[in-house]
Amino acid sequence: MRFVNLKMEDGMPAELIVNTRDENGVEKTYTRVFLPPRRLILLGGGHVSQPLCRYASDLEFDVVVVDDRPSFANAVRFPDAVKVICDSFVNAIHSLSVTRYDFVCVITRGHRYDATCLRELFSGVMPRYLGLIGSRRRTIELFKMLEEEGYDREKIDRVHTPIGLPIGADTPKEIAISILAELIQQRSNPTNEREAERLALASNEEELLSYLLSQKEPCALAVVVEKHGSTPVPTGAVMAVNAFGGIVGTVGGGCGEHEILNHALETLRTGKARLVTLDMSNDVAEEEGMVCGGRMKVWIEPVREI
Repeated sequence: MRFVNLKMEDGMPAELIVNTRDENGVEKTYTRVFLPPRRLILLGGGHVSQPLCRYASDLEFDVVVVDDRPSFANAVRFPDAVKVICDSFVNAIHSLSVTRYDFVCVITRGHRYDATCLRELFSGVMPRYLGLIGSRRRTIELFKMLEEEGYDREKIDRVHTPIGLPIGADTPKEIAISILAELIQQRSNPTNEREAERLALASNEEELLSYLLSQKEPCALAVVVEKHGSTPVPTGAVMAVNAFGGIVGTVGGGCGEHEILNHALETLRTGKARLVTLDMSNDVAEEEGMVCGGRMKVWIEPVREI
């Protein structure tokens, strides 16, 4: 195993490259992505922004809310935001110094304000994601006006509008969910593909990464690299085990995780990596109430230093 960009410098994700061998000695490489917290800038503090801020915060976005009205831009209205800015949209966008790793949703109270936001955004670095709420007809007119003003058509074409995935959303909460679904989709799209199979789970795992950066003693890493059928975790679940049996992270809990813990301790003792297959359809799993019925393969390898 080896880590790439473990400190997540420049906002780029960390990657764990896992080189495994199956029972027949055949080698296979997997990539597990660890996403850094992503900044989500909500331009507009209306009724859609409230649930969107709450949901996005739960899913590891650092949410910044901007509105020029004190009654809308305040911490009471947005307790889950890392920052709430009450200022003009132009001033706020300028002060935030938008980067190519940011996610920005333009959900103001009218196209006049939408145009103001887009002009300022198009004048700087384009964010990773830029979404605009509004009807298709009115946004077409808005884009035509901006192009006539001389703004780059390539930047205009990068705007996601109508914002969100088409799930038939109607209420503010439903619209917020549709927007968040699109944000997750964009966040999960790899920007730098490696010649390796990407494991399904891509998350922050701040506690695990902090442990690995600070750990001063050997540990074993257990990574779920394959699954078949229903299992308690997806591929990419990671658990670190120290020599005393202390764990950080999880590969599903219950008796299966205890079995992996024992294998990890043996791996630490011998220094030899191993591939373990867990059968989640046996009687023990049934007795524990694990309605799984699948199997998963876990690669366990000693890590001496990062």
